Amino acid sequence: MKSFFLPLLMVGVLFNWTTSVLMTHVAAAETDTSPEWRGAAASVVITPDKPMWMSGYASRTKPSEGKVHDLYAKLLILEDNRGEKVVIITTDLIGITPALRDPIAARLESEFKIPSAALLMNASHTHCGPELREDKATRRGLGGDRGAEARQYTKQLVEKLLKAIAETLPRLEPVELKYASARAGFAMNRRLPTPQGVINSPNPEGPVDQRVPVLIVERPDSSLVAAMFGYACHNTTLSFYQFCGDYAGYAQEYLEEAHPGMVALFMMGCGGDQNPYPRRSLDLAKQHGRALSNAVEVALSVRHPREIHGRLGIAMEEVELEFATPPAREELLKRKETGNKYEQSHAVRLLDQLEERGGIQTSYAFPLQVIQLGNDLTLVAICGETVVDYSLRLQRELKTGAGNSGNGDKEPVIWVAGYSNNVFGYLPSLRVLKEGGYEGNRAMIYTSYPGPFAESVEQRVVSKIKDLTAQARKSTLQK
Repeated sequence: MKSFFLPLLMVGVLFNWTTSVLMTHVAAAETDTSPEWRGAAASVVITPDKPMWMSGYASRTKPSEGKVHDLYAKLLILEDNRGEKVVIITTDLIGITPALRDPIAARLESEFKIPSAALLMNASHTHCGPELREDKATRRGLGGDRGAEARQYTKQLVEKLLKAIAETLPRLEPVELKYASARAGFAMNRRLPTPQGVINSPNPEGPVDQRVPVLIVERPDSSLVAAMFGYACHNTTLSFYQFCGDYAGYAQEYLEEAHPGMVALFMMGCGGDQNPYPRRSLDLAKQHGRALSNAVEVALSVRHPREIHGRLGIAMEEVELEFATPPAREELLKRKETGNKYEQSHAVRLLDQLEERGGIQTSYAFPLQVIQLGNDLTLVAICGETVVDYSLRLQRELKTGAGNSGNGDKEPVIWVAGYSNNVFGYLPSLRVLKEGGYEGNRAMIYTSYPGPFAESVEQRVVSKIKDLTAQARKSTLQK
């Protein structure tokens, strides 16, 4: 009897202990009210307060003449339940330069303890904004020190954005994140094959990505904090001398008018070889803006958008891209004398490299970034004017094996943005590079790079993005 009673007593003690532990965990779960996500958004006017040289078209001959509407930078700050943050800044600018991003990233780390990798900056690529690229402003400016003007504008913009970040961080509040998408049809491939080569003209048979991805940030009561939306299309309906956000600016304006208190952020996609058609008038810019805002409204009205759960994962590194063999000195001297003014200017810059460095650069490192929101959304931010092939390829290939990340078996949404963090010029795919034309080769004469990239460019970019995606997904699992 005694030997039977003792094991029974031990079973009872074990049962009571297990029940107590389970009850403790349940009670802890019931009292844990920390939100899964917190977020806040803000909008900053960045319109120059005086005439400036404008960006985008080499044929410009004079500074700006007023504005149609204001230009903006929009901020979205998200935080997971570990306190990890990401700061997303979208801008009505031609591009993002190191002179703009680097000081913001440095002060994010020193003043706010947010890693520089957690800063994503994207440009809408409007060609009706200020020229903030000091080297290009210097070359194009007629009358006055346009380079100094661009430098001063950039310094003031850095301070404006840092002030906005400081004011937005204390406003972080519980939010729910959701994803939905729709489509807009005005983007069309602009690389038309002809017997004389690829020309810049509408190509309805060319590859295109007309999706409109939308990240919905809303409070628990369903009121909207922000809607971040993307599209892969050059923001170039317009070419006049007034500041204007073009179709992307109008889309944001229409959405904010329809949803008072919400911040609408436009994230430029891989639109390097896509144009808005038709184009060249303010009415058409408004029309395309309305089409895009309508697509966002469709996404906002989806009955069951995808809910985003989990944690932030962020990875950012540089990829070393090689250039094709540069032209010899003799060829550069010939171009300097016989080419058009842009070829002449490019030849002079390369000859200066030979003189100052003893050679022309053969490679350059550019930033790539992946932001993972739980197991539900992978946001890829690519440098440069990225062509659509990258978006189409990565949407297919980054889903492979994603269910093994530990956050479930559902495939994540893949959102690919170009024009991010350093917009140095065109980033062609291997196809575009081999076909040639403006995006594959010709546009390089407007830069200080020696010429087209080597044929390794696409594989190097894709391989690095896959590595970063694996890192970002893994970091969502860390305590």
